[in-house]
Amino acid sequence: LVLLWLVAFSECIVKIPLRQVKTMRKTLSGKNTLNNFLKEHTYSLSQISSRGSNLTIHPLRNIMDMLYVGNITIGTPPQEFQVVFDTGSSDLWVPSVFCQSLACATKVMFIHLHSSTFRHTQKVFNIKYNTGRMKGLLVYDTVRIGDLVSTDQPFCISLAEVGFDGIPFDGVLGLNYPNMSFSGAIPIFDNLKNEGAISEPVFAFYLSKDKREGSVVMFGGVDHRYYKGELNWVPLIQAGGWTVHVDRISMKRKIIACSGGCEALVDTGTALIKGPRRLVNNIQKLIGTTPRGSKHYVSCSVVNTLPSIIFTINGINYPVPARAYILKDSESHCYTTFKENTVRTSRETWILGDVFLRLYFSVFDRGNDRIG
Repeated sequence: LVLLWLVAFSECIVKIPLRQVKTMRKTLSGKNTLNNFLKEHTYSLSQISSRGSNLTIHPLRNIMDMLYVGNITIGTPPQEFQVVFDTGSSDLWVPSVFCQSLACATKVMFIHLHSSTFRHTQKVFNIKYNTGRMKGLLVYDTVRIGDLVSTDQPFCISLAEVGFDGIPFDGVLGLNYPNMSFSGAIPIFDNLKNEGAISEPVFAFYLSKDKREGSVVMFGGVDHRYYKGELNWVPLIQAGGWTVHVDRISMKRKIIACSGGCEALVDTGTALIKGPRRLVNNIQKLIGTTPRGSKHYVSCSVVNTLPSIIFTINGINYPVPARAYILKDSESHCYTTFKENTVRTSRETWILGDVFLRLYFSVFDRGNDRIG
């Protein structure tokens, strides 16, 4: 095993440029201490350098669109798709020519007859997301993420899609743990890891927040040029999902949610910050919002006076300032990005989506079951 890891350790980081694209208005709307955890660190990310640092930079627009997609190819010869790299799910899927749903009409569809490496199964299943669902068929083919290649990779082709109309992405590439897979297929990251295609079992996201910066997802290591300071490592609540313990959520030094501790899913596939309805409504009142439709609005003139909302995670404060949690819609009206989490859980659960992750460079460490 040690020899295999030495061979796999090639100090290679693969970067995939991500593009932020405009969404339509109707859519997307017992802990260890840090020191103890560092002692358990089995390898040093600071020793990993980057190679092939060319980035594709796309403009970002400060409206309600917070959808990040990157290109992958499937099949032989390769067919290209724009997918969401999603830490909240584990399945890879793209539309197929069998899909008759309205959502598939404007997307690139996988043509299985054009691929010499395609093979099918008879397994049909459903995947549910907060914003929609899809019915898919499990198949196999060669999948490429930049220079990374996974041959005979299990993935799904959609037969029907609901809730994704008008959203400019083709499919989803799940980066959560294998046990979260609806299809039961081995996720592509696990296949790449098991085959030694990546030097370390980590990936990282830099989600840009202005028009001149490009977003990237990194596989196999960390390019330290994308952040300042030190990474704060947070152990997962349990191996098997990108969920961490949150100490409290506060504003103006007063706890406004998560008073006895709670949990949060760190989710690159979610645009907003989501939480239980009662607590989200309380935050809306504290901010002074006015509900209109599915959103809560404030006067744009008061944004600079609104307080930061602080998420304390593993003893460290992560402020989310008003300039981050207040966005403008297509008519330049300001609204908050806090929204009710429609998934019911027995514990207080929050989802830290792109609003949070644009502020904080994030590293997902499968080798040590933690997030930096």
